[in-house]
Amino acid sequence: MRSNRVRGLIRKEFLQILRDPSSIGIAFFLPFILLLLFGFGISLDAEDVPVAIVVEQPSAATLQLTSMFEHSRYFVPRPFRTMQGAQAALLAHQVEGIVHLRADFVEQLAAANPAQIQLILNGVDANTARLVQGYVDGIWAAWLQRRATEAGLDPVAAVNVQQRIWYNAEVASRKFLVPGLIALVMTLIGALLTALVMAREWERGTMEALMVTPVAMFEILLGKLVPYFILGMGGMGLTVAMAVWLFEVPLTGSTAVLFGAAALFLIAALGMGLAISTIAKNQFVAGLVAIVTTFLPAFIMSGFLFDIGSMPAPVQVLTYAIAARYFVAIVQTVFLAGNVWPVIWPNALALIVMSTVFLSVVWRRSIKRLE
Repeated sequence: MRSNRVRGLIRKEFLQILRDPSSIGIAFFLPFILLLLFGFGISLDAEDVPVAIVVEQPSAATLQLTSMFEHSRYFVPRPFRTMQGAQAALLAHQVEGIVHLRADFVEQLAAANPAQIQLILNGVDANTARLVQGYVDGIWAAWLQRRATEAGLDPVAAVNVQQRIWYNAEVASRKFLVPGLIALVMTLIGALLTALVMAREWERGTMEALMVTPVAMFEILLGKLVPYFILGMGGMGLTVAMAVWLFEVPLTGSTAVLFGAAALFLIAALGMGLAISTIAKNQFVAGLVAIVTTFLPAFIMSGFLFDIGSMPAPVQVLTYAIAARYFVAIVQTVFLAGNVWPVIWPNALALIVMSTVFLSVVWRRSIKRLE
C-alpha cells in the first residue's frame, strides 16, 4: 500500500462528496429530520388522556375524588350524567376510559364493605390502557390515604413500599428513545450511504476506471471507508448535540466513551454497507437491501423501542446478529447511567467482532475484476 495513492483516493472521495449534495444530506440533513420527527413525534407517555367521569349520586366524597382527576396532569376529565352517554363517547374515541361511581358509593364508604369504582378502558391501544389503569389506581390509592389522614386514622400496611427510580427519575420516554435514535441514524449513515455510493460508482462506470489503474483493492476500500467514517462521525456529533441541547437528555457518562463506541459501530455499519455493495450494483436495489437488512432490524430488534426480553426466544437469538443491539445498549447506558463498564465492555467487544466479520467478508468478495 502506498500512502500517496490512498491520500489521492481519499481526496477524490471528498471532492465527490462535495459535488454530490445527496451524501451530505444523508449524513446531516436526514439525521436532523429523523431526530425531530422521532424525538417530538414518538412518546410512550400517556398525558392529558380524556376520560369520562360518571357520578350517579354526587357528594362531598365523590367531589373530592373527581377533583383529583382534574388536578392530575395525566387526565382531562369529562363529566357525564349517564353511562349511556359515556359509553357513546368511548365508542366514538372521544374518551379513552370511563370512571363510574355508582349511586351506592357513599353508602359503601360508610359500611364495612370496601367501596368500589368501575373503570372501563379502551383496550385497542393496550399500552395506553395499561398506563391509564395504573394512573387511576394511583389516584384511588392517594384518595384513600387522604381520607384516612383526614379521619385521624393511621393505616398500617403489611408492606411499606418506598420506590425510587434511578437514571430517569421523571420516567420520560423521550430520554429513553432519543439515545436509541442515535443508533438508527448511525445505521442509516453507515450502511445506506456506503451502499448507495458504491452502487453509484458501478452505475457511472467510475469503478471500472479504478479497476484498470495500479491501485490495489485494499487501497480502494480504504479510500471509501475513511471519508465516510469522518462524515458519519460528523453526523454523530450533530445527533449528540441535538440530544443534549434540544431534547435535554442528560449525558451522564464520558463523551470519549460515547464517541469511541460510535466509532466501533460506524465501522461495523460501513462494513455492512460495503458488503451490500458487493452484491447489489444498482442504487435502487442497494438502498432497498440496506433498509431491509440494516435499518428495519435495528428499529425493531435492537431494543430501541421494544424490550428484547419480551420477544419470543427465537427472535431473541436473532437479535445477537444485529449490530445496533450492542450500540443501543452502550449509548443508552452512557447517556442515562454513566460509564457502566460491565455493560460497555461486552457490547464494545461484540461490535469489534462484528466489524471484523463484515470487513473480512468485504475483503474476500472484493476482487479486482470487472465481471
